[in-house]
Amino acid sequence: MSAFRCGTVALAGRPNTGKSSLLNKMVGHKLAIVSPKAQTTRHSVNGILTTAACQYVFVDLPGYQTRHLNVLNRSLNRQATEGARDCDVVVFTVEATRFGDADREVLARIPAGQCVVAAVNKVDLVKHQMELLPFLEQLQKERDFAAIVPVSARSGRNLPELLRVLAGLLPEGPAAYPADKLTDRDERFFAAEILREKLFLLLGEELPYRCDVSLESFKEEGRLRRIEATIWIERESQKPIVIGAKGALLKRVSTAARKDMERLFGGKVYLGVWVKVKRDWTGDERLLRQLGYR
Repeated sequence: MSAFRCGTVALAGRPNTGKSSLLNKMVGHKLAIVSPKAQTTRHSVNGILTTAACQYVFVDLPGYQTRHLNVLNRSLNRQATEGARDCDVVVFTVEATRFGDADREVLARIPAGQCVVAAVNKVDLVKHQMELLPFLEQLQKERDFAAIVPVSARSGRNLPELLRVLAGLLPEGPAAYPADKLTDRDERFFAAEILREKLFLLLGEELPYRCDVSLESFKEEGRLRRIEATIWIERESQKPIVIGAKGALLKRVSTAARKDMERLFGGKVYLGVWVKVKRDWTGDERLLRQLGYR
């Protein structure tokens, strides 16, 4: 009988390669927020998958930021670099048939001695599968990967093979968490993340990067959770954009977030949301610490 294995697996890659979707699909629950916009992941999220033979502790790292290197983005890059260094295995996530300078820069920041598996994501979007072969051959030349596994986070294609490969690379040892535990984060964290996800999905192209969310209060009253949250923006001129005409957009954001929270928490949620201006908050180290950045 094979010994039980347990270890940490960091998901690294440039923004929008599908790291968060990959985490959610492998764990079987939506733990990491997802949007088509870069910089959606700002806080590392641990997702835990326990099988009969292995416990995988997946760490969804922020995508490495090359634009607008303010205090916030330096914090995100530090999280990504340290997370890739400190885990047992790194899954370097790259889009099928797309490998550029941004991917190469992320790969270069993973320590030379680290065990790295390349997950070639979104293979379901490649019309002619023969196009994958030259791409995989080229990828092999970029680094001495422990394995290269084509996958689809959307359909789940080949994820069992990826899990099999990872299990063989993780150290032997007992489980770090109870078998039924899915994450090390609490409900308060997920409430703020859900609200931020709706901002990314419902606002325009640039404004989400100038927004963040803090929870001022989280109280449980029986099965009701009473949550008060603040959306932080950088300019007074951004406030009417976030609020919308007669408050319509803020209501859409809040309603969508509340419904997701109720599904996740399994009970009713009262959600109060305010919009506040903190000029250039992305460069304010004190506020960033309050928001959970380091």
